[in-house]
Amino acid sequence: MKLYLSRDAAAKALGSEEVAEAILSEAATRGIEVSLTRTGSRGMTWLEPLLEVERDGVRHGYGPMTPEMVPALFDGALDGLGPVEEIPFFARQNRLTFARVGLIDPLSLAEYEAHGGLSGLRRALGMRAEHIIDEVKESGLRGRGGAGFPTGIKWDTVRLAPVERKYIVCNADEGDSGTFADRMLMEGDPLSLIEGMVIAGLGTGATQGYVYIRSEYPDAIAVMQEAIDIARANGVLGDVMGSGRRFDMEVRVGAGAYVCGEETSLLNSLEGKRGVVRAKPPLPALEGFLGRPTVVNNVLSLATIPVIFEKGAAHYAGFGLGRSKGTMPIQIAGNVARGGLFETAFGMPLGELVEDVAGGTATGRPVKAVQVGGPLGAYFAPAQFDTPFGYEEFDGAGGLIGHAGIVVFDDSADMLGLARFAMEFCAVESCGKCTPCRIGAVRGVETLDRVAQGDASAVPLLVDLCETMKDGSLCALGGFTPYPVLSALRLFPDEFAAQQEAAE
Repeated sequence: MKLYLSRDAAAKALGSEEVAEAILSEAATRGIEVSLTRTGSRGMTWLEPLLEVERDGVRHGYGPMTPEMVPALFDGALDGLGPVEEIPFFARQNRLTFARVGLIDPLSLAEYEAHGGLSGLRRALGMRAEHIIDEVKESGLRGRGGAGFPTGIKWDTVRLAPVERKYIVCNADEGDSGTFADRMLMEGDPLSLIEGMVIAGLGTGATQGYVYIRSEYPDAIAVMQEAIDIARANGVLGDVMGSGRRFDMEVRVGAGAYVCGEETSLLNSLEGKRGVVRAKPPLPALEGFLGRPTVVNNVLSLATIPVIFEKGAAHYAGFGLGRSKGTMPIQIAGNVARGGLFETAFGMPLGELVEDVAGGTATGRPVKAVQVGGPLGAYFAPAQFDTPFGYEEFDGAGGLIGHAGIVVFDDSADMLGLARFAMEFCAVESCGKCTPCRIGAVRGVETLDRVAQGDASAVPLLVDLCETMKDGSLCALGGFTPYPVLSALRLFPDEFAAQQEAAE
């Protein structure tokens, strides 16, 4: 029997380790030989722990599994989900970045290569640095960490910098609520991130890389470290595949400050300093880690690079909408029937994602609002559900994609309370570098409390405060906090007014 079971952190939290133990114990009792491969997650969290049994080369799913269900599995009496790749949630995806996640043993270099791994790196080794950059530019890849800046332009800036020592830094400080794609990628296909960073080094002239991971991701840290050791032992790192060109990398662990997701705060932390925002210019691409030119890219950006070099820039650019090229791993969370990771080409309407893919709310109540882009993202009401999932499209609707986490709320949600949470979150997480963020967020909490107590004069003050924070903050923490506050006020003014009427 060939079995596959996720060891992703979410699957472990839902009992996959106990299921694995029960499978091995039952097999031993019955004298049956089993091959149990531990994989990443397929991304269908509501089915975890998801066990896959291979029959005639096709993997059939069973889940959510419990240890008590294992005897029935061996008896052939357990109802299954059918072929995993035919489950509607999975079948309608465009899996490029996450093509191997959940499919292979994350720490098997042989399986990685068998599924296309390292072919992109081999192609890049035969290209000049400027041609590597051109390929990235032609793909249309933009930063997947939230800013959406063209990746090729950032790389080219570092390549052209007349400095010998340069760095590649992977931002794996995934701190947004409702986001987990970085963690899933590192736990499920860490070698793709390593390959992407090596290609980035070849294109820019950097010879050293760092993966900065938040301390709350112990499984991702352990898997990444082991994958780096495997890559180094097999010549992927060091003298890259015997080419004479060098690149090596290390894992560095952050203490969990949200603001260290901002690239300059991350660089300060990486240097052993306090994680506070640096004023820009100079940009990190010119003066970054240790004052040297540095590429700072998100996990998903770097892990997508091998796909581009394996299949070609034109293939990748063939997916998407307008200037939003390729695919986006969208993380669906909150009050939903089917939460998880859904990778699709840019362009799918938000309503289709929420109502069709995610199946609406878990409570069965109507959807009231969806927050897109983490705790600093704007709220979208059902009337805006025709907005296509794309950078410019969301910007035009007063929102932002960010790291592509969407959190769903039903009609019982307290929008004034959620607006207050955004300000309180900013007040707690602010690095304190600039006044609009440090003081503005505290005043925002106070002002929203006045609104809750029925003070109508506080609403214009709140709007003015938000505009000041947007225009005056040094980084996106203070600059984007007004998005959820103002969108809640704009879309649900009656809830803010209701507090005033109640007080009267």
